[in-house]
Amino acid sequence: MTKQQATIIVNGSYQPAQVTFKQGVPAELSFKRISGQGCLDQVQSTDFNFRADLPLNEAKTFSIDTSKPGEYTFSCGMDMAHGKVVIQ
Repeated sequence: MTKQQATIIVNGSYQPAQVTFKQGVPAELSFKRISGQGCLDQVQSTDFNFRADLPLNEAKTFSIDTSKPGEYTFSCGMDMAHGKVVIQ
């Protein structure tokens, strides 16, 4: 089974702010911060149980549980910038 992958560019906001994965297919979500501005030097998700620093110009990758359909959120460490993962 092919793994799904998506990359979010972090540059003052999340680009794209929403990604969609197919239910039941393994998935990885990467964040790559390309700007030092703002509070986006951390990413967190209580839905997927991760919190991590985002080094500048390096991708940080997380495994995403796609077993249950729905909309799940992630945010910066200060909970000011937000994004969404949709599993369908």
